[in-house]
Amino acid sequence: MADPKIKINIEEDKKGKKARGAMASPGDTYFQKYITLRKHNLSTAWKKMKISKGCYLFLAPYAILFTVFFVFPVVASIFFSFTYYNVLEPPRFIGLNNYISLLLEDDIFLIGVKNTLIIALITGPLGYIMSFLFAWLINELPRWVRSVAVVVFYAPSIAGNCYVIFSVFFRGDAYGYVNAALMNLGIIDNPIYWFTDPRYMLPICMIVILWMSLGTGFLSFVAGLQGVDSSQFEAGYMDGIKNRWQELWYITLPNMKPMLMFGAVMTITTSFGVADVTMQLCGFPSTDYAARTIVAHLIDYGSQRFEMGYACAIATILFLMMILCNKAIQSLLRRVGT
Repeated sequence: MADPKIKINIEEDKKGKKARGAMASPGDTYFQKYITLRKHNLSTAWKKMKISKGCYLFLAPYAILFTVFFVFPVVASIFFSFTYYNVLEPPRFIGLNNYISLLLEDDIFLIGVKNTLIIALITGPLGYIMSFLFAWLINELPRWVRSVAVVVFYAPSIAGNCYVIFSVFFRGDAYGYVNAALMNLGIIDNPIYWFTDPRYMLPICMIVILWMSLGTGFLSFVAGLQGVDSSQFEAGYMDGIKNRWQELWYITLPNMKPMLMFGAVMTITTSFGVADVTMQLCGFPSTDYAARTIVAHLIDYGSQRFEMGYACAIATILFLMMILCNKAIQSLLRRVGT
């Protein structure tokens, strides 16, 4: 026979546990579950790493190089963004002063943010859609025609400074092709200064950026379309696929999610990192800073004024903007095919 006192103590312990569970807030419960899940995931990952240690050994050279030349510079940039550092003197910690100056005092930086967002929101989606549509159309062509078309569309993105030819087309006198054509048609009486008039500088640069937008993402789309199994299309028609748009949405795009993600990352990097085109065509600095971008502002402070702490703060803000945009694109791509 069990002692009645022991039963009473056991019941009191149970009641105490229930009471403590009731007193615990939902946030604490969620946090404890999250910590438990993270510990379980880490232990599982560690066991898998021990099993596949040979694979990680082969990956080690790349991981080391990636850490040294990519991860470490990003971490160092974030650290220096909280300091005053002019290269000649040791960095001096100044807290959030660089960020306060950027956001509250630097009007030129705010112009650069506005121009960068305009370029990213217009040329990014348009360039991404154009890359996929051209790749989709090229995929329908015969093989030899497809090869020629890929080279023709991809060439502008690898031709270096060939975009400078647009300075001839949009030359600011009567000898420029665009001005000459508009004057011959009677649309204008005097030449337009395309690259010095703030009204036209940014739109012209966006045209050039779009012309150069069929880059590495375009090639990844071409490769992804070639890798879709044709038997899936046959199965899709048996399951009720009725036209090419349904075929694209339910079969082609879901099979290309890795390529779509890669193309999105490349597009984000390109659209937010615009500087060479605006600097070469509109000058550095441009008239009234009408073609100023974040990267151009970064080059100004990092390469000419050598205010490296301030430049690192600019780079950190740009990095955060790209990360947020990347997260938004990922959430949209997860809905493809659903």
